[in-house]
Amino acid sequence: MKRITIFLLTLLLASASFAEEKRLSALFGYSAFYLPEGNQPYVETYLSFNAWSLNLVKDESGQYRATVEVTILVKKDDTVAYVKKYDLHSPYTSSLESDNFTFFDLQRFALGNGIYDLQLTLRDKASDQSPYVFNDKLLVYFQTNTPSMSNIQLMASATPTETTNMLSRNGYDMVPYINDFIPSSVTELHPYIEVYNLDKELGSQPYSVYFSIEQKETSLRIAAYDTYISKATAKKNNPIYGTIDISMLPSGNYNLLAEVRNLKGDALLRKSMSFQRSNPGIGDDAMAEERVATSFAALITDEEKLNYYISALYPVSSPNEVGIANQIVKGNNVAEKQSYLYHFWLRRDMLDPEGKWNEYLTRLKYVDEHFSYPKTRGYMTDRGRVYLQYGPPDHVRDEKNFVGALYIHTIGAEAEEGVSQTSSVVQAQPTNQGHIYYLPYQLWRYNRLENDFPNRVFLFWDEFRSGYYKLLNSNARGEIIMPNWERMLSQNQLEENTLGEVGQQFERGY
Repeated sequence: MKRITIFLLTLLLASASFAEEKRLSALFGYSAFYLPEGNQPYVETYLSFNAWSLNLVKDESGQYRATVEVTILVKKDDTVAYVKKYDLHSPYTSSLESDNFTFFDLQRFALGNGIYDLQLTLRDKASDQSPYVFNDKLLVYFQTNTPSMSNIQLMASATPTETTNMLSRNGYDMVPYINDFIPSSVTELHPYIEVYNLDKELGSQPYSVYFSIEQKETSLRIAAYDTYISKATAKKNNPIYGTIDISMLPSGNYNLLAEVRNLKGDALLRKSMSFQRSNPGIGDDAMAEERVATSFAALITDEEKLNYYISALYPVSSPNEVGIANQIVKGNNVAEKQSYLYHFWLRRDMLDPEGKWNEYLTRLKYVDEHFSYPKTRGYMTDRGRVYLQYGPPDHVRDEKNFVGALYIHTIGAEAEEGVSQTSSVVQAQPTNQGHIYYLPYQLWRYNRLENDFPNRVFLFWDEFRSGYYKLLNSNARGEIIMPNWERMLSQNQLEENTLGEVGQQFERGY
């Protein structure tokens, strides 16, 4: 199972007034399975949304619900293997205050063996913000005549199926657990696997499945959590559902292992998945507790401030860390929050975690002072996020009422890798056609970004002349690329597929 936590900043805009900010919060995962009867691999995708992170809209029924536009695109060697675009609706609620619930979506689609590019696009249809786009590699591989195993999928629950539905599997309704983070409130793991074509190896002989947990850093197995499941007869499709009591498993990073063994105990198949456990007060290493207690994090005792500091780490967090932070902030364990803040920076600098924190805190204070907006802290704005993630820009151009001469510059073909997506082919001896009046904007240039080409540019615009700047376009790796962004900035004065003076500034970086 592959999981990703999505924690996307969005902001509702209405004319020049701003509603309370929303942060689209979702969990996404996917697993590969196989139908031996038809020799057909298939993929399941899982999405879970927090309704409070979306914009609830009243419809003709007088009730409220949110709608997310979901696009799943799977390509192999630039050929589309699967695509689906659909609207996912939340359940109805009678009040905007009654938004403390989650809703779930599962999709299944067939794919052949191979390595694919998976792209997920999410858009809150009641928000004017740009959609969130997630890309990853997807591996599908099952053998036809020899045994193979699905991914390990954790389940939140499994109950006998009464009416077949999207969660039905082998006589049970199974609700996936879509997170690598296992908080203290979860006391059991429920791993699920499917083993295929085992009869081709063992005939009708019995076999066993062995679940175990090992420490991720040392690969040492923790014998107390070994779980055996014996089966009498090997079949073409062998579903296995287990239960592991982890109530006393200490906080840490672990691997969950699944092995299929024959009667002699020989391992035939093996899969693993990683997870992070938070279980304060259970088996914690005394020295680790002492390190936290004497660290910079222990000096922060105000829980509201701790929540703020942890939430403000999202620009420099991995998707998994964002999901863990989201869970920790919701709790009320101050010691756990101090421990998270300390270990976050310890992972980044073993020798001087406090120095790394102080460096980030300086940036955080700057963005709060310079980029905050009513009801929006600085780190939640686009400029604040970019500043925290990449540091101070090497050059800033700030224009409040820029007027550019209108020349006819035709935008050329798609740019090659490493070249700005607005790279243009300019006609010879263009003539001045008048003037273009642009909305306020800021152009930030970074001379060098890690794992990227030189001279990366971010263009922020003040769409409503309210002082709130949003990221409109960038050529940095992984950032938003907006077609015809300069036409938007010029309030449609510039024709489509033409390059104006601000577009030239973007290409130059100044």
